[in-house]
Amino acid sequence: MDYKKMLVNDHVKPYLLKARYGIEKESKRVDLSGNLAKTDHPKSISQQDDHPYIQRDFSELQVELITPVTDTLNELFDYLAAIHDVAYRSMGENEMLWPLSMPPQLPEKDEDIVMAKLKSAENVRYRQSLSNSYGRRKQMLCGVHFNFEFGDELIQALFSAQSEIKEYQHFKTEIYLKATRNYLHYRWLVTYFYGASPRSEKNFFEEKLSNEVVRSIRSSKYGYTNSKNVQVSYSSIQNYVSDLSSMVKRGLLSAEREFYSPVRLRGGHHVSELEDNGIRYIELRNIDLNPFETYGISYEQAEFLHLFLIYLLWKDEGENSDEWVKIGECYNDIVALEHPLEHTQFEKEAKKMIDEMEHLATILNLTISDTLFVHLKEMLMDPSKTLAGRLFEESEKCSQRQLATSIAKENYKKSWDKPYQLAGFTDMELSTQIFMFDAIQQGIQVEILDRQDQFLKLKLKDHVEYVKNGNMTSKDNYVSTLIMENKTVTKKILQQHGFRVPKGKEFQTIEQALRSYDHFSSKPFVVKPKTTNYGLGISIFKEGSNYEDYQKAIILAFKEDSSILVEEFLKGTEYRFFVLNDRVNAVLLRVPANVKGDGKHTIEELVMQKNRNPLRGRDHRTPLEIIQLGELENLMLKSQGYQVNSIPKTDEIIFLRENSNISTGGDSINVTDLIPDDYKKIAVDAAAALGAKICGIDLIIENGNKNAYGIIEANFNPSMYMHIYPYKGETRRLTMHIIHYLFPELLLSQSN
Repeated sequence: MDYKKMLVNDHVKPYLLKARYGIEKESKRVDLSGNLAKTDHPKSISQQDDHPYIQRDFSELQVELITPVTDTLNELFDYLAAIHDVAYRSMGENEMLWPLSMPPQLPEKDEDIVMAKLKSAENVRYRQSLSNSYGRRKQMLCGVHFNFEFGDELIQALFSAQSEIKEYQHFKTEIYLKATRNYLHYRWLVTYFYGASPRSEKNFFEEKLSNEVVRSIRSSKYGYTNSKNVQVSYSSIQNYVSDLSSMVKRGLLSAEREFYSPVRLRGGHHVSELEDNGIRYIELRNIDLNPFETYGISYEQAEFLHLFLIYLLWKDEGENSDEWVKIGECYNDIVALEHPLEHTQFEKEAKKMIDEMEHLATILNLTISDTLFVHLKEMLMDPSKTLAGRLFEESEKCSQRQLATSIAKENYKKSWDKPYQLAGFTDMELSTQIFMFDAIQQGIQVEILDRQDQFLKLKLKDHVEYVKNGNMTSKDNYVSTLIMENKTVTKKILQQHGFRVPKGKEFQTIEQALRSYDHFSSKPFVVKPKTTNYGLGISIFKEGSNYEDYQKAIILAFKEDSSILVEEFLKGTEYRFFVLNDRVNAVLLRVPANVKGDGKHTIEELVMQKNRNPLRGRDHRTPLEIIQLGELENLMLKSQGYQVNSIPKTDEIIFLRENSNISTGGDSINVTDLIPDDYKKIAVDAAAALGAKICGIDLIIENGNKNAYGIIEANFNPSMYMHIYPYKGETRRLTMHIIHYLFPELLLSQSN
């Protein structure tokens, strides 16, 4: 087939970068000194052998991170970052992930390398078979497997651009076979650029390498390879399947999955299915861990691999396919065993290939990073810029072990620096990030249906749930959500059920509200929008108000909603009760935004100091919000006789808001165990009256008066992060409560 003609077809070009991706990244757990960990697989990670994101490889201390299949590289790396965060923070604060493909110092005795303690007897037997055949040391090599699938639209367009092959599945298989054969022939180019295992540590080799330092031990004949008797043909899918089956029958392989080719053909659970189903995607397995990237592989590497595979479709191959593959194996071994600072023996051909790739990207109108070819050419001109070259030069300043330990500590710090965030998804609302963290940790598949709208699909085996904003679920009906969204309706229903609620009026226009000034002016009152959350547009006047301030409060409230409420102010302390399935799981005391005087700094300066706290941020992506100095805060200061440039006395507390919402700069204090059960029952009963299974009930409790309370609000989507990361007090992991409520089978499996 004329692949070059097909690729330049105008009907094909729009789909050339359409693809699906997946990454499997292996790493070893080590302690903070860089020694192999002696602990079991983290208990906080679901112990199932088939966890969708975090599994054990050969050893109990080998972690394999597995991304879902994605349609874009951006999404791929978001998931990889997130799963990396979950793995790191599940291991605990005394362990980290080794950043190199080569293991740190191994035990002197082979049997002291502990195999994975899996539940499946079959998986345990398989690992024992590998141990017997290859020894346990080679099993400790780690790397990245890059799963790649050409987009179906691209394959369809290519199929339509030719007439030689009539059957689509056959055509698709031939596409992957050609890419695979060429990849196996030219993979030395990947080894040159991205090989990164130049040295081994103590106790890896029983005998020394002929060359002390190389480009990639892992990608060479000294890496994890099958015996020379294992030979498989890539000339056709029939030959591939037949040869693999023969290897197993002859006892050269214990199972099909023991075939450790740099490329695996994928199309079903078993290789035998490839003949019937065809090849669905290919798995590139010859990629060393990139120690200079937090997640073991860079976006640019993945972009190169995608472009490289397109180029390999375009590039002609040898007539004898099996000989073509064998030549590639020889070439790769030569490059893998070259010194990291040595120009490769195939430099001339490498330059030609990069020039061809760049030309191809131009004529096919492929959108790629501006720096990709710049960096490739730099690495060809200067081998010290390759991964192996950089690793070698850096480790010459200390040692490879010291360098790897230092890199691991940097990655460790990144994962623990903001433990409330989920890397890759920090643009999302904080409660959703924490919820996703817990779902991933528990082995629940997480699909983001709408990132901006925080809409998730969760799947555990055949059980599917949809969740919005962390706790809006199918457990609550739509009407109960609408009830709580409307503060007037909420009040009326609660009042009809005998609960105490603040008296007040609803207004649809500024003029209506202003005409009622005299009705409220001499009493404590609150002005708030009818339907908004997060404390937006709320003003509180404990001693009444003059007309000017009342007018400002009315205008502020109408900025947030088309209807507002003016209600009596209930005296007492405000608490947020988080109700889930007829039970209070957490109670929070929310202290309004405030600063503490020191007799030296102005209120504005004190606010700036308090806002430097790393827990404070914006848009609900940190446990505490930045304290503002806007109109409402200035009104509050004025009512106390202060301005922003006033200097409070030492230890004097200055409140900047009346409302205590964390979203407006307040402090959060967990008081769940201090609140009497009577008040918890009020919150539960109030939620039931509203028909809600998940909600936040805001109670005002008058100090010293056991029966004096008022319900000022019900929230259909209560924030969870402030309970999980309170300013003071014990954490309440509400996201886990939600997950167990949605997936009760998790608790059953954990108890068995």
